[in-house]
Amino acid sequence: MSRSLVVILGALLAILVGGQAGAQANRIGFVDVQKVFARSAAGLAAREQLEKEKASMQREVDQRQGEIEKLREELEKKALLLSPEVKKEREETLQRRVRDLRRLVDDFQKDLDKKEQEITQRILQEVAKLIERHGKEKGYLLILEKRSAGVIHADGDADLTDEVIKLYDQEKAREKK
Repeated sequence: MSRSLVVILGALLAILVGGQAGAQANRIGFVDVQKVFARSAAGLAAREQLEKEKASMQREVDQRQGEIEKLREELEKKALLLSPEVKKEREETLQRRVRDLRRLVDDFQKDLDKKEQEITQRILQEVAKLIERHGKEKGYLLILEKRSAGVIHADGDADLTDEVIKLYDQEKAREKK
């Protein structure tokens, strides 16, 4: 059953590819989208923006951790001098601050993840449109994403990644003007 399905699919592919051979060259290319993220100006700017936000959040977390450590040290130093009620109150305050810090860290992480996902989706959509337009202009029959398509080997001429990065950077530079 599966062998006949492979034969049928192969025949259909040959017909489709053969049918278009007269109309245009069967150009196939691929793009490494991860490389576009890593090397394009928009990808670098997005990463820099996220790093700045992460650093700002980390400063706030560090500050609160410092406050918690001071409370903990103060409680340990004065534990024997405090009445049981005051000691219990300060322990509860300390525990509450620790819980608040954990919540804050979780919220910060969720916020960063959400922003990263939004930026990634925006860039992906922009790059996909650019690749589609470029593929039509240059007469490509098919352009694959290198990693998800499982490209094991391809001629260097089929790699459009650097070309896409250049076009994407040019497009983003025009948008800024």
